[in-house]
Amino acid sequence: MRLNGISDNPGSSKKRMRIGRGIGSGMGKQGGRGGKGQTARSGVRIKGFEGGQMPLHRRLPKRGFTNIFASDFNEVNLGRLQEAFEAGKLDAGKPVTVEALVEAGVCARARDGVKILGNGELKSKATFEVARASKSAIAAIEKAGGSVKLLGAEATA
Repeated sequence: MRLNGISDNPGSSKKRMRIGRGIGSGMGKQGGRGGKGQTARSGVRIKGFEGGQMPLHRRLPKRGFTNIFASDFNEVNLGRLQEAFEAGKLDAGKPVTVEALVEAGVCARARDGVKILGNGELKSKATFEVARASKSAIAAIEKAGGSVKLLGAEATA
């Protein structure tokens, strides 16, 4: 094989369209920009401008707010935890904490803690030390022989 003999697969790249090169090219005259006016010019297209009428995004009322005090939890399902136990990433003998889940790759980063949700099935007996857990998750963990310790001031199920 030689460098001058290498070619790409046929049809893998298209030749660029040269616009504004005469009517015979199929992209002449207005060059695909439509008629005259602001939209035919370069660099001056106003998005959301409705000809002086109040734009839709300003006619609609403002609504809602962002709660800056809201907690941002990692939500982890029981099925995902069972996969981690089976893969050997989590040790059922040690308590399952945020740090353990981040180390195991179940959560990307710690955030404000972990909330365990009840989707999936847990077979391993383990102790969980987490910020929150749903009632169904607590029931499933206790059914498997484990226990849940809720951390923080808002230690409610």
